[in-house]
Amino acid sequence: MTTRPVHETAIEADPQLPTIRITREFDAPVAKVFRAWTEQELAGQWLGPKDLTTEFDAWELRTGGHYRYRQFRDGRQVAAFYGSFHEVRPDARLVQTFTYEGFPDGVSLDTATFEDLGDGRTRVTVLSLVDSLVARDMILASGMDRGVREGYERLDALLATLH
Repeated sequence: MTTRPVHETAIEADPQLPTIRITREFDAPVAKVFRAWTEQELAGQWLGPKDLTTEFDAWELRTGGHYRYRQFRDGRQVAAFYGSFHEVRPDARLVQTFTYEGFPDGVSLDTATFEDLGDGRTRVTVLSLVDSLVARDMILASGMDRGVREGYERLDALLATLH
């Protein structure tokens, strides 16, 4: 049995800016990673920690579109998120707002870039901008790193099954 390499997920916070940068490589071509990132039925299979399931109330993937999804653990809703898609550039860039309904005054502007590394590999970088260093630090302290890392591991498994 062949094992795939495990890629590290880098989560970085600039001490001077209210930003979080998440960088991760995937063993799949850009078009496949972008598809898994943006198609509702695929995104729902990997978003968040492995012990959560995701249900979508809206997913209008287009520039000017919007989304809302809820996450469940053992049949009970534990979180909901919503936002707007500001730029959808297939296989290259996705710009969206992101709000956790538990903290509706906090919104981040997230820019995901998809970089072709050659040899069927892709690097995704997500830069999240929030309104203050305090808000950024609250996000980092929330345990979001677990959700990001486990979600990307789930995405690795999904990408291995897509044609």
